[in-house]
Amino acid sequence: MTYFGFLLRFLVIPILVFLIIAWWDNKNNRPTPGFKNGKVVWTAILVHVILAVVYTTPWDNYLVATGVWYYNPNLVTGIVIGYVPIEEYTFFVLETVLAGLWWWFLARRIPEPKQEFKRNRLLVYLSTCVLVILWLFFTWQFFLGPVEWTYLSIILFWALPAIFPQMLYGADILWHHRKLVFAAVFVPGLYLSLMDIVALTDTTWSISKEQTTGVLFFGILPLEEVLFFFITNLLIGFGMTLLLSNIGGQRLSDWKASKFRGLP
Repeated sequence: MTYFGFLLRFLVIPILVFLIIAWWDNKNNRPTPGFKNGKVVWTAILVHVILAVVYTTPWDNYLVATGVWYYNPNLVTGIVIGYVPIEEYTFFVLETVLAGLWWWFLARRIPEPKQEFKRNRLLVYLSTCVLVILWLFFTWQFFLGPVEWTYLSIILFWALPAIFPQMLYGADILWHHRKLVFAAVFVPGLYLSLMDIVALTDTTWSISKEQTTGVLFFGILPLEEVLFFFITNLLIGFGMTLLLSNIGGQRLSDWKASKFRGLP
């Protein structure tokens, strides 16, 4: 199966389905309780697409250049930017759009939490500190640890710094909307992990055995690939929730009023 064939089957088709659902929901003025709705959602998805391409490009080029993962040259078009085929850049965009549309689908169907929101600075600081400790550990593993930790550690070395500002800004907001956040992350993370089995079986792409821990699901799916799909969807799910929640918007307004002094 070609890389574009994989994208068409497993990303483009679901995106078309959710676009139709979004169109239908918009036509019927279906609300998103607790969140902004309408054109601003499309803007939020576009922002995440741009961030995904900009932030992921150097990281992914490093992975291919060092052989952490590699693609089958017979199953891509041959158009390469840096070390990475054009299909991979397309994947960045399509995964982000799919995750954003899935988030919107859920936001219109999961009821707003009944409990009143209460600010929780302890949760914000504690969660951020835990993530910083994890980042320091996996940074050490990436630079000085055994080679089999390479892929696992570089995922967290790359992803955790992007999660830090999200947690500092609104770990308590994310906890308040935890049902939505969980579904927004878990379902696409699981779906793409399972679809990855198809790509690995068909050798659309391959993962280095030497630079992975050797922990495999179903005898073929590396732990690192599962982590990658879950953590990328976590970044999108967190971002969409924080950008579009009414609580997050109010927090930003209050922060502006204080002339951005201190943490939001």
